[in-house]
Amino acid sequence: MKVRYSYLPQQFEKIDDLLFKIKKFIKTGDFTLGKPLKEFEKKFAKLMNVKYAIGVNSGTDAIKLSLKALGIGPGDEVITASNTFIATVGAISEIGAKPVLVDCDDTFCMDVNLIEKLITNKTKAIVPVHFTGYMTDMEKLSKIAKRYGLFVIEDACQSILASQNKRIAGTWGETGCFSLHPLKNLNVWSDGGVIITNKKSIYKKLQLLRNHGLKNRDEIEILGYNSRLDTIQAVVGNWLIPKTKDIAKKRIRNANYYDKKFIKIDGIKIPPRPKNMKIVFHLYIVFAKDRDKLLKYCLKRNIEAKIHYPIPLYQQKALKKLCYKKGAFPVTDYHSKNIITFPVDQHLKKNELDYVIQTVKEFYEKT
Repeated sequence: MKVRYSYLPQQFEKIDDLLFKIKKFIKTGDFTLGKPLKEFEKKFAKLMNVKYAIGVNSGTDAIKLSLKALGIGPGDEVITASNTFIATVGAISEIGAKPVLVDCDDTFCMDVNLIEKLITNKTKAIVPVHFTGYMTDMEKLSKIAKRYGLFVIEDACQSILASQNKRIAGTWGETGCFSLHPLKNLNVWSDGGVIITNKKSIYKKLQLLRNHGLKNRDEIEILGYNSRLDTIQAVVGNWLIPKTKDIAKKRIRNANYYDKKFIKIDGIKIPPRPKNMKIVFHLYIVFAKDRDKLLKYCLKRNIEAKIHYPIPLYQQKALKKLCYKKGAFPVTDYHSKNIITFPVDQHLKKNELDYVIQTVKEFYEKT
């Protein structure tokens, strides 16, 4: 049996109705900031229970444009997670600000208790990363941000419809940033992103920033970017967005099934599952004894397990300029050596989940 990681061939296997919509759209020639994009933005805002949603080029640009809209730039410091994907830090660096990293805890999100000692007179914002489908402790983080007068831009690219105390990820800060990358829970056929906000002034600024700063065809209000979500991708988004809640439910169901079985296996440790948090499992990650050997064993048996991520971000050559020494983030380091990711998507069948579980069980019985 093979348990693949990418589910895209299954997700887009039966798309006759979608192809009909695309053919119909192509005839309109409405390719840039077109009607389907406006429809998608309204649907996304409704899904997230916010006033405004702005489609942009990527989740990375969603973070970058949010920071730019809030006036953050060269000389400013922005606190974010040490275990995130490079896109978060890349977005901060792209506008000239300095990323300041904070270690994570075993929910894979930043340890909020470590934030205050990193705040300086140059700190202007915090970018919590709701990593793997979890949520950062936003109740505690929001209080810290308010106390120090800091902006909060949520990187919710991996956690659409996650929530803490029933409040959705992305709705706590000035903006929430989402990715529509093909492997995200809500995806399109290319890169894409969405920014949500309840503040009209930020919404208006973001509309300008994503489209060269154009007030209209002939007037340039500010200097902006070319960061529009392609309208044809919005057609795909409109087709898939009604399925988003069901996708989350199925991933949660699969993760719960894994948890019940893995908890009985010596060598596997389940991460904390906070009762006040809805985790949407963009990634299903557990801690594993002899992780590297287990990974090889799974791959040999056609299970496409992965590591997110084997080299901590702060140790990457590209971030050498931040001058962090090895060991600066012990929890991030521990995760890089001990976590493993198993397929958990909505298209997996029970016998595939059972094959993963049985393979892991066999590995530890032999070692």
